[in-house]
Amino acid sequence: MVFKDEEEQRLYESAVILELHPGDNCSRVRVEYRSPPEVRASSRSSNIFKAGTLVNGNLYTCTSTEVLIYEVPSFKRIGYVSLPCFNDLHHVTPTRDENLLVANTGLDMGMKVTPRGELLAAWDVLDEVPWSRFSREADYRKVESTKPHRSHPNFVFELGDDVWVTRFFQRDAICLTDRKKRIDLGGEKPHDGVALAGYLYFTTVDGRLVIVNATTLLVETIVDLNQIEGDGAAPLGWCRAVLPLSETLVWVGFTRVRKTKFVENLLWVKHGFRERERPTHIRLYDIVGKNCLREIELETLGLDVIFGIYPAPQCA
Repeated sequence: MVFKDEEEQRLYESAVILELHPGDNCSRVRVEYRSPPEVRASSRSSNIFKAGTLVNGNLYTCTSTEVLIYEVPSFKRIGYVSLPCFNDLHHVTPTRDENLLVANTGLDMGMKVTPRGELLAAWDVLDEVPWSRFSREADYRKVESTKPHRSHPNFVFELGDDVWVTRFFQRDAICLTDRKKRIDLGGEKPHDGVALAGYLYFTTVDGRLVIVNATTLLVETIVDLNQIEGDGAAPLGWCRAVLPLSETLVWVGFTRVRKTKFVENLLWVKHGFRERERPTHIRLYDIVGKNCLREIELETLGLDVIFGIYPAPQCA
């Protein structure tokens, strides 16, 4: 595979959901999707699924300009929302009141919408007045990029009655409904925010797993996955996508590092670009024993970039 010196918004031809069965080394593409022209900036715009949430037999996922809901395991599409204010969406999750939270990365906002497409709330993640930098009337689905972003929110989640979002450039997670609450993640730029048994699991792009106590909002553990590889190893990749199975076992996703004109996003790549960087893959870690138990390369299976890992019902 040859590196393209292009941004993500033009790299990918189809959005793909891949089903994996690690136990018997089987896989199949369950969804291959292309956004319709009316919600794309141009015919060259990427088709890509960003991060989502699997809950109660439904997979909630998003492209840059759409929210799609699939029934699992049939993968019949049962829901769809696309609003003019959507630009570079990075994550969607259902709320306890049966609405949808969206990380609207291109507008530096978190949003709450109904499954029918009514906008209920819009929070500027930088504590500015919502819509002070962006127009309510514009169709941002037709704007290829609003970069450089000032915050780049990339993952939304609920804790109790509160709404939270991770902020890439501020290296934290903030509460959108109570601005006094904040989780300082430190280190490199974060992603994710997946909950399990009273803890939140965040990844950072340089290959660290940050585990936060969901009650105290304090970082309790940082696992440097690079140290498991040993000194001198090539970078694992752009780290995002996490699926904690237990307090010990965690799946983590890594996307092949590609060149970008926003060089500051890649300063953590200390080894520079080699002739052959690691392909996109997922790894199963024992984070207590500090071992990698399994690695599955994804590019040969049809997946070039990964944003989410979810537990398929057949292979719990």
